[in-house]
Amino acid sequence: MKIKNEYKEITEKILNDENFKLLKNERHHGTNRYDHSRRVSFLSFLLCKLFKGDEKAGAEAGLLHDFFYGKSSYLEHPQVSSANAKKYFNISDKEASIIESHMYHLALLKNSYTFLKKDNKVKAKEYKPNCKEGYIVCFADMLVSIFEGSIFEVRYGVCLYLLFIMNLIRY
Repeated sequence: MKIKNEYKEITEKILNDENFKLLKNERHHGTNRYDHSRRVSFLSFLLCKLFKGDEKAGAEAGLLHDFFYGKSSYLEHPQVSSANAKKYFNISDKEASIIESHMYHLALLKNSYTFLKKDNKVKAKEYKPNCKEGYIVCFADMLVSIFEGSIFEVRYGVCLYLLFIMNLIRY
């Protein structure tokens, strides 16, 4: 109960914000972006606790990592989400950086597999998290997405997860 109260104290303002609640209308991984973000946030919070990270940064960045409306590309939405988070909430530079790097796994994937839009090669270093919490939110987002998705998305998510782990070992 204590952990849930700590989490609630950190996230209550964002979760009750009308702009954030609009994410309930946005489909995402077979659910809506609001619920997806809540799951990512709570898992990030727990992992930050476990690994002695910044729990507030993990929880808030986890909530706001997909804070955009409509469609956006996988590699563009982190910047849009970060800009929205800065506009509506007083997030720190660290939280903004976590949001902007949460798709690092996709940048790695795009560079590792040449059949993925060759003309759209990206520099993975530009998306690489610069703090422990960045890796935690990236991992939590992948893990939650695996459990939320359809059978195709689950296979895709498992591949992303394994690629992410392999690249962490390589770096």
